[in-house]
Amino acid sequence: MELAHSLLLNEEAYNQLGEFQKAEFIFEWLQFLEKLLPVTSRADIRENQKKLVEQLTSLLNNSPGPPTRRLIAKNLAVLYSTGDTFSVYQTIDKCNELIRSKDDSPSYLPTKLAAVVCLGYLYKKLGRILGNSFTDTVGNVLKAMKNAESQGRYEIMLSLQNILNGLGAAAIPCHRDIYKAARSCLTDRSMAVRCAAAKCLLELQNEAIFMWSTDLDSVVTLCFKSFEGSNYDVRLAVSKLLGTVLARALTSKQITASTKHNFRRISLEDVMELLGTGFLRGSCGFLRASGDMLKGTSSVSRDVRVGVTQAYVVFVSTLGAQWLERNFSAFLSHILDLVSQSHPKAVQSPVDAIGCRRCVSFILRATVGGLLGEKAQIAAAKEICQAIWKLKKVVDAAISDGNLETKINTADVTASQHVLVCALQELGSLIHGLGTTAAPLLQDSSTGVLEAVISVILHPTISVRLTAAWCLRCIAVALPSYVSLLLDRCIERLSALKSCPEAVTGYSFAVAALLGAVKHCPLGIPHGKGKVIMTVAEDLLCSASQNSRISLQRMQAGWLLVAALMTLGPAVVQHHLPRILLLWKCIFPSSPKDLETEKTRGDAFTWQVTLEGRAGALCAIKSFVSHCAGLLTDEVVQRLLPPLPSAVDLLTQLSSIYKSYGNSLKTPSTVYRQKLYELLAVLPPKAYEGDFSAVLKELVTDLTVADSQIDASAFLLPSLCHENDLLLLGPLLQETDHRFIEEQLLLGNSIAGGSLEYDPYSIYEKFAKGDSVPKPLPPALSVISAASRLFGVMFSHITESHRLQVLEQLLNSIKQTKGSRQQIVQLHVVSAFSTSLKHLANCKGSLGSEEVRRSALMLVMGALESNNPLLRCAAAECLARLAQVVSDSAFTAGLAQVSFDKLKSARDVVSRTGHSLALGCLYRYLGGISSTQHLNACVGILYTLSQDSTSPDVQAWALHSLSLIVDLAGPLYHVHVEPTLSLVLMLLLSVPPAYAEVHQSLGRCLNTLITTLGPELQGSSTAVSALRTSCLLGCAVMQDNPDCLVQAQAISCLQQLHMFAPRHVNLSNLVSCLCMNLCSSYLLLRRAGVACLRQLVQREAAEVSEYAVALVKESKEDFTPDVNIREIGLEGALLGLLDKELDPRLCQDIKETLTHMLTSMAVEKLSFWLKLCKDVLAASADFNTVASIDTTQEEEPAKGDDVSVLTSDSDDRFHPFRNPRWSTRVFAAECVCKIISQCENAGSAHFDITLAQERKQRDSRDDFLVLHLADLVRMAFMAATDHSDQLRLSGLQMLQIIVRKFAAVPEPEFPGHVILEQYQANVGAALRPAFAPETPPDVTAKACQVCSAWIASGVVSDLNDLRRVHQLLVSSLLKVQAGKEAQNEQYNESTSTMEVLAVLKAWAEVYIVAVEKQKNQSDIHKHSLKMVNSSEESYRDITFSASGLLDLVQTDLGTLSKLWLAALQDFALLTLPPEYASHLPAEGGTFYTAETIENARPHYYNSWALILYATALWLTSTGFIVVDPDEGVTNLSRPVTPTTMCQDSSTRPLVKSPEDVNTDRFHLILGISVEFLCSPRSDAAMENIIACLHALQALFDVPWPRSKIGGDQELGVELLNVLHRLILTRESPDIQLAALEVVRLILFAAQEHVKEKRRSAEVDDGAAEKETLPEFGEGKDTGGLVPGKSLVFATLELCVCILVRQLPQLNPKLTCSPAVPPGKHLLLSEDGSRLVAAALVILSDVPAVCSPEGSVSVLPTILYLIIGVLKETAVKLQDGQLPLTVAASLQALKGLLSSPMARAEKSQNAWTDLLRSALVTVLDCWDQVDGLLQELDEVSLLTAITVFVMSTSPEVSTVECLQKRCIEKFKTALDSKDPLVQCKCYQLLLSIFQHPNKTVSYPYIHSLAPSIVGKLQETEKAKPENAAELQVIQEGIKVVTALTAAAEEQHRAHLVACFLPILISFLLDENALVSATISAKNLHEFALQTLMQIGPQYSSVFKKLMASSPTMKARLESAIKGNQESIKVKTTKHAKNPGKSSSIQLKTNFL
Repeated sequence: MELAHSLLLNEEAYNQLGEFQKAEFIFEWLQFLEKLLPVTSRADIRENQKKLVEQLTSLLNNSPGPPTRRLIAKNLAVLYSTGDTFSVYQTIDKCNELIRSKDDSPSYLPTKLAAVVCLGYLYKKLGRILGNSFTDTVGNVLKAMKNAESQGRYEIMLSLQNILNGLGAAAIPCHRDIYKAARSCLTDRSMAVRCAAAKCLLELQNEAIFMWSTDLDSVVTLCFKSFEGSNYDVRLAVSKLLGTVLARALTSKQITASTKHNFRRISLEDVMELLGTGFLRGSCGFLRASGDMLKGTSSVSRDVRVGVTQAYVVFVSTLGAQWLERNFSAFLSHILDLVSQSHPKAVQSPVDAIGCRRCVSFILRATVGGLLGEKAQIAAAKEICQAIWKLKKVVDAAISDGNLETKINTADVTASQHVLVCALQELGSLIHGLGTTAAPLLQDSSTGVLEAVISVILHPTISVRLTAAWCLRCIAVALPSYVSLLLDRCIERLSALKSCPEAVTGYSFAVAALLGAVKHCPLGIPHGKGKVIMTVAEDLLCSASQNSRISLQRMQAGWLLVAALMTLGPAVVQHHLPRILLLWKCIFPSSPKDLETEKTRGDAFTWQVTLEGRAGALCAIKSFVSHCAGLLTDEVVQRLLPPLPSAVDLLTQLSSIYKSYGNSLKTPSTVYRQKLYELLAVLPPKAYEGDFSAVLKELVTDLTVADSQIDASAFLLPSLCHENDLLLLGPLLQETDHRFIEEQLLLGNSIAGGSLEYDPYSIYEKFAKGDSVPKPLPPALSVISAASRLFGVMFSHITESHRLQVLEQLLNSIKQTKGSRQQIVQLHVVSAFSTSLKHLANCKGSLGSEEVRRSALMLVMGALESNNPLLRCAAAECLARLAQVVSDSAFTAGLAQVSFDKLKSARDVVSRTGHSLALGCLYRYLGGISSTQHLNACVGILYTLSQDSTSPDVQAWALHSLSLIVDLAGPLYHVHVEPTLSLVLMLLLSVPPAYAEVHQSLGRCLNTLITTLGPELQGSSTAVSALRTSCLLGCAVMQDNPDCLVQAQAISCLQQLHMFAPRHVNLSNLVSCLCMNLCSSYLLLRRAGVACLRQLVQREAAEVSEYAVALVKESKEDFTPDVNIREIGLEGALLGLLDKELDPRLCQDIKETLTHMLTSMAVEKLSFWLKLCKDVLAASADFNTVASIDTTQEEEPAKGDDVSVLTSDSDDRFHPFRNPRWSTRVFAAECVCKIISQCENAGSAHFDITLAQERKQRDSRDDFLVLHLADLVRMAFMAATDHSDQLRLSGLQMLQIIVRKFAAVPEPEFPGHVILEQYQANVGAALRPAFAPETPPDVTAKACQVCSAWIASGVVSDLNDLRRVHQLLVSSLLKVQAGKEAQNEQYNESTSTMEVLAVLKAWAEVYIVAVEKQKNQSDIHKHSLKMVNSSEESYRDITFSASGLLDLVQTDLGTLSKLWLAALQDFALLTLPPEYASHLPAEGGTFYTAETIENARPHYYNSWALILYATALWLTSTGFIVVDPDEGVTNLSRPVTPTTMCQDSSTRPLVKSPEDVNTDRFHLILGISVEFLCSPRSDAAMENIIACLHALQALFDVPWPRSKIGGDQELGVELLNVLHRLILTRESPDIQLAALEVVRLILFAAQEHVKEKRRSAEVDDGAAEKETLPEFGEGKDTGGLVPGKSLVFATLELCVCILVRQLPQLNPKLTCSPAVPPGKHLLLSEDGSRLVAAALVILSDVPAVCSPEGSVSVLPTILYLIIGVLKETAVKLQDGQLPLTVAASLQALKGLLSSPMARAEKSQNAWTDLLRSALVTVLDCWDQVDGLLQELDEVSLLTAITVFVMSTSPEVSTVECLQKRCIEKFKTALDSKDPLVQCKCYQLLLSIFQHPNKTVSYPYIHSLAPSIVGKLQETEKAKPENAAELQVIQEGIKVVTALTAAAEEQHRAHLVACFLPILISFLLDENALVSATISAKNLHEFALQTLMQIGPQYSSVFKKLMASSPTMKARLESAIKGNQESIKVKTTKHAKNPGKSSSIQLKTNFL
């Protein structure tokens, strides 16, 4: 194929190829040429032009296929337009010649067609350059058309379209001729020709004025004719033509002079009348009423009506949204008029009426719902309301005219019904779409929406009553705040008008509909409503028999209400279950005898009432089973069963009753059957086993009843066919934008589809997907689908013999019928049997013996050759399921063989299509029949069939089947891939484009082939690259196909290819193709495009986005989609599309695509994304401008730009998004939140304004989030103050995120302030509306979170500013205090729980922050006292704000604490396990009611943790002392008290002592914490765990609770175990640290307890009898610790766990294993170090809790761990600091060694031994493996030794051998080269030398003093070089000074005599001092100071020495003199500052 890539055709390579390869080669070359020509230089083209033209024109004679001829034509046109044009006339002549040729043979046809196509493209590209030659060409082409066949006509029409396009106005001379030709083609037999003609005429009307002026009527009539017998594509094309022409006629201004005299201006009325005529009278002409019209027999054909409906929509869309807004009332009245009584023919039969109503609804939905923005929709809703009012008046007048009984003027009443149904449906849909943004509409009293709808509920016709009820349901779903209100109103009217039949049914429908809406309203309705409704229903049922005039209505209404009540779910229903079961029991006769008497007694009317009632009861129970599965216990099922036999009995009697009483019972009996079948289908079959045979008999009768004329295949079968197979049956079964109206064309003429009045019970069910109004089918059809479903269930549960009997019965009944009836019976039977196979497969059942299989097979085979394609499809599926259930390979092979034989012999289309699909389906269910032989046979047969060009149907089905086999045969298919691919390509290149279904099947084949090849497609071998090229070629051919579904297939093929071999797919071409299709009128094409985009942007978002923008810039004229990619990029275009689209799946895909783009690009294109979101959100801001302006004013008047932003935004012209829907705005708000989180991951500059501004200056392309803060706040504000509740929630969420993320960002211009401070007015204004009384609770709850986040963030320090937001929380708190009595009656009680808890949680958060701030401040305060006074002012501010915040809370703290305790008490009750349910208070808790307990739980789980922490803090702050005097002691007014825990008021003591109250509270907090921490759910939030641990810390911070836990050892141990488990399961360092802090406090509590006991024992026993004192503390006298009971053991476990986690080497088991290399030091993370340090602190405290014996048993462990940590972490750090862990371990060691237990007589010896061993261990650290010494930090180990020496009793460290080793270590350290080590060593020795006990210090002094003095003497020669060395000398001097002091009298003089010369040697004379280094100077000063101190102390020695050495004396004197002079200078300078010490003055001298 590479050889094809050249400018000229490589003829050499071409000639060597086979016939088929040639076609491929040519196509590849032409494709390459198409890309090459536009980019080749003009000179090159001219050079090769002649040869190229020859090559291309010669190809015309090679009979090219459709795609090839199109490419030849395109290339020729491009060649002439870029090269020279002189030879173009020859080419045109050649083409004309080819067209004129007389050769009519099929083989010559492609050449003729190619010539036609060429002409079209040449004229399109070159246009007027070709001068006048076009008249001849057009004449020639039109002449050829006269005897052309359909392909010729098709291509000629498209060519003429191209010619017209190219020539524009120049073609006027030929317009009439073309018009005539196109007219005849518009009603052509071939549908493809009709489509082409419509496109041609659409092009023609651009210039041909007569089409929309003088000839308008005939064009319109022509279009109506064209709709007759049309298919979907024709209707789309012709409706586009008709709509466009009419729109043009209406808006046209220019009229040429020639037509002026006979031209009338066309008004909107005229256009509407023209369209209306088509809608009402079809294509029979206008006023020429033909004969049958006069006779009144004709009814408009449905396809005409559907076509005209689409034309209406095109007409309005073409004129645009603004036109519709202006002309809406005229348009509405016309549309509604279509179904009014002024055209009785249109609605004469119910079927027609339903069809027309659907069309009208569709027009309104597509225009009002699709085009208008929210404001315009509200206006439209008002108009519709006016229309309803007008009709209401008509009805009222008609009813009140005559006596109610006679209803004189019924015509008017029924006339209005269809108009009302359409108006109400549209009103409902409109409000449903508007959601809460419709609130202003309903509040507008002048419109009176609710009044209008409710007034129509009394309309005499049932369909209007039902639609009004449905409309109310829509209002309720849109505006949940209205549900309760509407329910009350309807129930009240229902009770008041109980004796008016219309009112009883109307209001019961309304109540049922509203109950159905409740599950769509998350806030629910008050629980008590269920009770009211149940009472009303019972009342209706009981009073039904009192008044025969309305007994039917009451019966129906009562059961309807019961059935609807079930949708509220188990929580409501369980309270009414006994009454419901009683009603159920009573409605059926209790024995067969009673049924007999019933039969004898009744008349037609009573039977009607009875059947209606029983059908209702069945329906109610079915509703119960479906919606309350949780209540279906065995006991309840047992109570449901008794009436069933009686119900089945009645079923069997129905036919005889029906015979006795005639036709009036037909519908009720059918409905009864249907409802019984439906109920039985959902009950477990075991329940009615006894009735199997009776029910089955009835089912078989129903399925095979021969008098049914209705072909229900379109309803029954699609669900039984596989969705992919339905594609074979054309677009009617696929999802399209017009599905709603196109559906009627699927059905036979006797049904128009479902409608609400067929089954009122459907009004409370969930909506079907995508359809708004429920559309139940007529009972005659519903009963069949119910029967086939039940048959499916039962067949799988009956015995084998019974199965055989049933199947034979079914077969017989099929045989007995003939013709169309036989087909209908067959259809019912197959659908029933297929359902049963589905059930059998699901429950893995078997079918049974050979006979059963044979009967089953006969049944299916008969249907496989039916004329109905849908039935064939279902039969093929059924056959495969049969094979699956039998699962016997021989049987399967037999089935396949039958099909093989049939396919070989049969010649008729029907059997060939059926059997070929059967082969594919067999593969689907058996996952590939594993024999290759069988596969080869299948593939061979299907290859042959797919080339049968006589029947496109056979080709399509065979190819489809082949695609199934390719997909499912798996690796076995690899052998066949190449030939199959060649076949597919060959067909793609040769099948005419008119056969779209074949191309679609080819597309599916290609798709499965690509999937089969999979990742292999990436390979580079020649075979693979040939396959890959073929796949890409195939995709290219499909992309050019005119059929949209084929294009969709092409896109999904390219998507697969891109997944497997991304490098080989040309992304820019693919993206441009996807962008073009975003606005296609085909839903499936849009879906495919967006699905592909979604995949592409996951990998290459940036590239996709760039290609899209580049594409728009390049293409000037071809690309005019409705989306504006140029300005707003692909992202903006997708957002715009999301706003217009109504298909949920497509919207979901668009959202995902945008989310992927956002994640990968938002940070790079930050401004762009934020502007997009802002545009979407600001487009709605015109509602809110008032609110937003006032906040900006509030901020500061200087900020003028903010105000201008508001005004300019509302200018519509610049707006890329006009009035986006609320759902789009919510999505935009969510996007902003995602952008913020993306920026968070991207780096800190996004949240640091100084850094951001710096980087922005460096590179202006950089962009940071913090620079857009104003926009973010503004967007959050716009969203939070919108009319839509969902948007408000998103806006508040956004605001909360902004506050959290930006709270700490400082404002560089005003130090000490933060950047958010300037937006406080906006935040306040955004929050205020959320606290208005009418705001829904979920919004208020969210706003509370934002309030607390804002107050807690500390952004605002000024209390007066904070008060605005604080006030909002205070107002909520007042609402909470009002308690249950003041609850909102609109929503479920659990919503008030949600709101109350949100408020309490918000307060808790504020209180916690206030307390923490105050705590930090007091810490700072302690520091700042030590600091200098400069920072005092700033400190004052801070303390003010913190204590101020606390003061704010303090005022309400009394109330809050009670409420918090109450909430915690509720929470404690709700967390009890289910078995304690009986202990819960009957009336519920403080904040929840017993009935709504389940709904309330999640709200408590959401907020308990912070409330717990706040309560703990409050109790701590009061020290557990406070008990309210007015709490009597806990009997406060009901709402704010904690409910008393599970105690009855009578048993409770009236007044509790403060101690008891405190104990209760303590246990409440502890209990909740332990319960939660025991097993926090894996999804428990970190915040909750940390809050819980903080609460425990706070609790144990004060003495009283510590005394409780210290005194209760079991409790302590339990708590420690829980914490241990928490540490094991949660890795987070924060959690572990918090847990360790709690452990420390528990241990502290235990220590206090032990101390207290010891103290009191000493006091009691007196000090005399010390010996007999009992041992306190753990371990008693034995020292034993019991695991599980021992606090010490639990603490040790926990600490070991932490230490071994961080330092695995500590585990002796591990250290011996080879896994851990010995002695390798690990540097711990900062968190790890903190954890280890915390654990060590706890360890050192443990002995204090033990008895002396106990301490001995734990000491080894503790020492091992502490020294282990020291050993493992003592590593040198760069700066000479000690690592945190080392410091902690030394600290712990010190604490341990100085423990009183070391001195206690009972334990002293043992301790001494152990401590000696520990010292040995420390000393041994030095002698570890060689080579590791340099890492170890000697300083840490020396310090450890010093700690031992200093802190233990002398007998530990004075043992000679130990002492010697210690001294050795110090010696080594003194000789160290590292000054830091020396220095530290001196410091440690200093402390040892000063040890009070001489036995300890002397040995060290004797051994080490000489070498120290020696070292100092050496220093005389080598002066210190740097600060470190200087410090060593200074420390040395200090040590010697200390020695001198410690020496005994007789030796002291000697020491001083040694020491003084050394010091004097450090002094410098005046000259040397000037030039000396800093170190030397400092040494000089230090020595001088020391001399000044020592001299006076030992004056005698001093004087003696001075006398003996004059040089020293002189040196000293000069130094002192110099010093005094400098002091004088200093004092003159610093007279003000006399208090400084002399050392400072000394130093400053030399500066």
